[in-house]
Amino acid sequence: MAAVTPTKGSLARARRSLSLAQMGYELMDRKRNILIREMMQLIDSAKEIQAEIDITFTRAYSALQQANIRLGDCLDIALATPVDDTLRIGYRSVMGVEIPIVAAADFEAKLSYGFFGTDSSLDQTLYEFYRVKKLCAILAEVETSVYRLAEAIKKAQKRANALKNIIIPRYTADIDYIIGVLEEREREEFSRLKVVKARK
Repeated sequence: MAAVTPTKGSLARARRSLSLAQMGYELMDRKRNILIREMMQLIDSAKEIQAEIDITFTRAYSALQQANIRLGDCLDIALATPVDDTLRIGYRSVMGVEIPIVAAADFEAKLSYGFFGTDSSLDQTLYEFYRVKKLCAILAEVETSVYRLAEAIKKAQKRANALKNIIIPRYTADIDYIIGVLEEREREEFSRLKVVKARK
């Protein structure tokens, strides 16, 4: 506060800075609330997806167990299955936070193994593991989004707290100090003018 020059110009500058700081605080608070709302929706959907993944994993391993029982060891058939590289990653922005969008292709009934020596249990296993892959991609998208939103919420909270607890009170104190000094000068000038007038 001692570094503030008590002039009308510095008072106007301090008032402008205070107004900007208050506006910045309101924007940060709004941003934080929007990010929290977005994160809570994602957390709810993550719980649902996790429950669905648990069920799908159980079905997939049960189908694999059935295929192994019926066909013996399915390792050779599994190795013959081509690598699936249909995952695509994009991004969307929520209040300046990059949120991933993971897109997994739906299951296509293109089998890489023949009908001889296999049966429908292997087809069912393949289908269930495709579902597991798709759900895992969706869950990865949601969990990464929640993590990034949580980090952005922390940053927004820190900035909002700095504005509310440090910057705004500093400008308010500066304005009060400048107003006090200017009023004191006006009183001194008024008293001085009264004394000069009385002498004349």
